[in-house]
Amino acid sequence: MRAITQKTYGGPDSLVPAEIPRPVPRKGEVLIRVRASSVNAADWLLMHGEPYLVRLMFGIRGPRVTTRGRDVAGVVEALGPHTSGFEVGDSVYAEVDAGSFADYTVAPIKRLAHMPSNLSFEQAAAVPIAATTALQGLRDVGKVKPGDRVLINGASGGVGSFAVQIASALGAHVTAVCSSRNLDSARSWGAEHVIDYTTTDFTTLDVRYDVIFDIAGNHSLKEMERSLTAKGTLVLASGSGGKLLGPVARILAASIRGMFASPSLKPLASSSNRADLAVLRDLIEANQVTPAIERTYSLEDVPAALTHFGIEHARGKIVISVHDE
Repeated sequence: MRAITQKTYGGPDSLVPAEIPRPVPRKGEVLIRVRASSVNAADWLLMHGEPYLVRLMFGIRGPRVTTRGRDVAGVVEALGPHTSGFEVGDSVYAEVDAGSFADYTVAPIKRLAHMPSNLSFEQAAAVPIAATTALQGLRDVGKVKPGDRVLINGASGGVGSFAVQIASALGAHVTAVCSSRNLDSARSWGAEHVIDYTTTDFTTLDVRYDVIFDIAGNHSLKEMERSLTAKGTLVLASGSGGKLLGPVARILAASIRGMFASPSLKPLASSSNRADLAVLRDLIEANQVTPAIERTYSLEDVPAALTHFGIEHARGKIVISVHDE
């Protein structure tokens, strides 16, 4: 089968098309004929092997698993043992450990769900990682409730575009922080207020929020604390950092500071599961959430898609179309 593989860490030119054996589903797994995938920050980080901390988990000299891609939407091709609830031919979507930039991949059923009925495969492939991150950050960590003032810092990317919609669906008054070219998009996703970060620093405004969902990671913890209410929560979904630890240092600092600080500082460690994909399916089928896709690439053009994601800063999601028929 076709796959996009990587034997050494590096830029997009380290990704190479290759023919590899089709995977075989094991106990609790299904084989999926991939119809579409999408690009995420994890793909960019693992491709580069930075921060270097990731190499302890994924391979010191090069990635142990050589096929890239984690989001998938497709059709169940075969069932491994103990995979009740799914049948061959079902349209499904999931987050996999690796390998969705390929004709076929395997997915554990605990992270697999039936696709929303009103989405194409390309749209569905944009959902699993980004939308789950937004849902868990807002609902579980931020505990957003109707009437809350919620600010999304980094509102125009894959996670941010879902976060604006999900916060709105939860009944919050949403403020989106993004660049001037994305202000109209943020409004269309449900933001009541928008802030252009190229002209205005939201941390200097005399406005306080119940929840700040920080995806951009471009302000200090102290600066963002000033923009929270006394009992507010700062949810850290990302952040910048050096080549060694990346955002880990910032996350550790927030965890320690959050033990003693009021308002609360809480790092987000999202994890995909079938139940939350079902929640997202309900929101999507109710037309409360719709994937925002900037551009679709073919499987062979994955290196260009990663370049677009990491250098050009996509609006919404970048999708990989694998099979059209």
